[in-house]
Amino acid sequence: MDKLDNKIINLIQKGLPLSENPFHDLAGQLGIEPVQIIERLQQLKTAGIIRRIGGVFNTAKMGYQSTLVAMEVPEDQIRTVSQIINKYPQVTHNYLRNNRMNIWFTLSTKSKDQKNRILNEIKGSSKQVKVHEFPAVKHFKLNVYFDMKEAHV
Repeated sequence: MDKLDNKIINLIQKGLPLSENPFHDLAGQLGIEPVQIIERLQQLKTAGIIRRIGGVFNTAKMGYQSTLVAMEVPEDQIRTVSQIINKYPQVTHNYLRNNRMNIWFTLSTKSKDQKNRILNEIKGSSKQVKVHEFPAVKHFKLNVYFDMKEAHV
């Protein structure tokens, strides 16, 4: 990473402009070409520095319900169960952990019936899988910002 990467990361942490050409707008702020931002973000993603860039929505205000799900999946079934989980667009923040409860994800659905149907389909992928549900009781929104100006380059 260099100083330009740091500046790009600082900008995108604050959000992308809501315009037809957000990378063009960001490039204008930095005095570079839009393609440079896109290429650098791809390089940062490939290097594992950035996982994803995407919108964050308040699902409760949109009429959805969210629940945090932790699963106990035998080691030899992690790939199969993960593929089943990943087929649902209602799943976000899907992570593998080194623990007894080794797969964690957030599930946001339009209804309790839809949530139960999806969880039952995932549970049905193996009789050995245990599913633990932690429904959201209170929502917290944290605005985390890492100032990259002081990063070592």
